[in-house]
Amino acid sequence: MTASETSSRPFDAVLCDLDNVIRFYDMASLAELERAVGVAEGTTAEVAYAPEVDLPLLLGKITKEEWVDSIASVLSDQIPLTNALELGMALADAPFRADDVVVAMLRRVREHMPLVLVTNATLDLERDLESMGLADLADHVVSSARVGVAKPDQVLYEIAVERAGVAAHRCLFVDDRWENVEAAVSLGMTGVHYQGPADLQKLLEFLPDN
Repeated sequence: MTASETSSRPFDAVLCDLDNVIRFYDMASLAELERAVGVAEGTTAEVAYAPEVDLPLLLGKITKEEWVDSIASVLSDQIPLTNALELGMALADAPFRADDVVVAMLRRVREHMPLVLVTNATLDLERDLESMGLADLADHVVSSARVGVAKPDQVLYEIAVERAGVAAHRCLFVDDRWENVEAAVSLGMTGVHYQGPADLQKLLEFLPDN
C-alpha cells in the first residue's frame, strides 16, 4: 500500500462494536417466560441492563452467574425468587447469532486495513466469538471485561486506537449506541450510528472488491 493510496482513503482502520452490529440475541423464549410469570415483556432486560446491575459484569468484576443472582434479587420484589432466577437465566443464556452480511463486510475490511472489535462484553466473550466462528474476525478485540473500563469511557477508545496502530482521526468507529459514537467523535474519529448493514456498506464502497 503506497502513501498516496492510504491518503486517498477516508479512514485507515475500523473500530467496530459487537452487540447489535455483529451479534444479535433471540429473546423470544425470555418473552414467553415473562408472560407466563406475569411480568411485562422486556422487564428482565430493563433490570439486567441497569448500570448498577450490568456494569460490574461488563467490567469483569462478577461472573455471569453472579449477574443472574443480581437480576433475580431485583425481580424478586415482583415475583417469587424461583421465577426471578428462571428469567435471569433465560436472559443470560439467550441464543445469539452473527449477521452474515456484516461479517462478510468486516472480513473484507480486514483485507485492507486493521479491524478492532471494541465492545462492552463479559468474560465469556472469547468463547462466544469462537462459537460463532468469529475468533479470527478482527486483528484485535478490546473487551471492557478484560481492560476494566467500558464505553463510553475515553480510556477504552484510546486502547482501541493504540491497538489499531492508526491515529484516532484516521479511524472509523461503528456502534449502535449514540453516546458511544459521540465519545469516539469527540476524540477525532469518524463515527457512524449503526442501524443496519446499509450504514456500513455505504462507508465501505471505496474498498476494492478483491
